Amino acid sequence: METPRRVGTIVWGLIVMALAALVIIAGLGVVALNGTYVLLGLMIGAGAALVIGGILSARGRDKKTATRES
Repeated sequence: METPRRVGTIVWGLIVMALAALVIIAGLGVVALNGTYVLLGLMIGAGAALVIGGILSARGRDKKTATRES
């Protein structure tokens, strides 16, 4: 049986990687970043990813349940 993927873990991992990339880019002086806008963008993206991941997970769970009962 396959271990279910944890959407929250994936989303938080992506947030940490995005922050690390932004810190590196800002450190190189490639672009000047406004911390408020960066944080706002990450929160909106993370919230959307968690909602979409939850919906997809629920849909997948419903298909497995329907398949087992058939």
